[in-house]
Amino acid sequence: MNPRLRALHPYPFEKLRQLMAQAPTPPADLQPINLSIGEPKHPTPPLIVEAMKNAMAGLSVYPPTKGDSPLRNAIADWIARRYGIARPDPETQVLPALGSREALFAFAQTVIDPSAGSLVVCPNPFYQIYEGAALLAGAQPYFINAQASRNFGFDWASVPDDVWRKTRLLFVCSPGNPAGNVMALDEWKTLFALADKYDLVIASDECYSEIYFDEAKKPLGGLQAASLLGRHDYKNLVCFSSLSKRSNVPGMRSGFVAGDAALIKQFLLYRTYHGSAISPVVSQASIAAWNDETHVIENRRLYREKFEALMPLLGPVLNVEWPQASFYLWAETPYADADFARDLYGQTAVTVLPGSFLAREAQGVNPGANRIRIALVAPKEQCLEAAGRIVRFLEKTA
Repeated sequence: MNPRLRALHPYPFEKLRQLMAQAPTPPADLQPINLSIGEPKHPTPPLIVEAMKNAMAGLSVYPPTKGDSPLRNAIADWIARRYGIARPDPETQVLPALGSREALFAFAQTVIDPSAGSLVVCPNPFYQIYEGAALLAGAQPYFINAQASRNFGFDWASVPDDVWRKTRLLFVCSPGNPAGNVMALDEWKTLFALADKYDLVIASDECYSEIYFDEAKKPLGGLQAASLLGRHDYKNLVCFSSLSKRSNVPGMRSGFVAGDAALIKQFLLYRTYHGSAISPVVSQASIAAWNDETHVIENRRLYREKFEALMPLLGPVLNVEWPQASFYLWAETPYADADFARDLYGQTAVTVLPGSFLAREAQGVNPGANRIRIALVAPKEQCLEAAGRIVRFLEKTA
């Protein structure tokens, strides 16, 4: 067996299952409400379903690893529209992927030399794929802690020079998971300077980019930041996006990688052997999704309504603020987060995710400790019911 498998940590939801097994059985009259996992629950738009139905002839052919040309062109067009930048070259700077999760993992295997003693800098808390990708590629993760005083951003200057010298890959997530913070242009400028100085690659996870609350204030993306700073070749930058959250199709597994053509070329070589080609059926449905914004605007409206309804309830009893984007609340707990989540479930049948499960102890602290992630993915009525139960639980435990 691959010895690196032994280095992998249990996934947060496996830890959550073990924790919930320790909880008392919730009252029988309460319907369980799961707000722990970021799985979209809004209906899949009919136009995507219809496009997939009409593409079934694609089941009779092998899909190209590079993806269908019409899909690459649709993605390039969307990037240009969404970010107001020059259209990336669909031949060399865009590569369809089986969702961002698959691509984030595989990309690390492409750029890391396992014999070089490389480090991978990861945000903390983080999406656990970053850590697993680093470990299985033969590197070690170095965690930089989110700071509440920086709106859960990072002090990049705190990373020692000897760490940067060993770093081959830097994972960033904007809008962030779990806090929903968005990286500003000055922060991107800092990261690009680090990438140039230390010849490291930035992997920007942007799967929450289309879940925001003000139509006039779209989150800044990595390719957009690079363009604004004159880095039109996207040197040392690759961005990852997905239709899962944007278009409510997590089961379709469709996204893309875009950026530095030299890195995309090597990633395509890896994927030729990895066998991660998008089916023509999914390709046609994806084209329909990328070409339509009406359903995305409606999706944002539904999330905005939930935040508007819940924040007046939860704000007075929890230390929690609106995120800049995404569909999570990153709330402080009055006592240890795992104990809080277990007790909450046992008394209310509401499941939330302990923040410490999303982080590692680094520099002496776990930056997810004493916080919970609440995913507002369920229908509004269920979210309101859950919020009411949380309020009553907190009133009883005060």
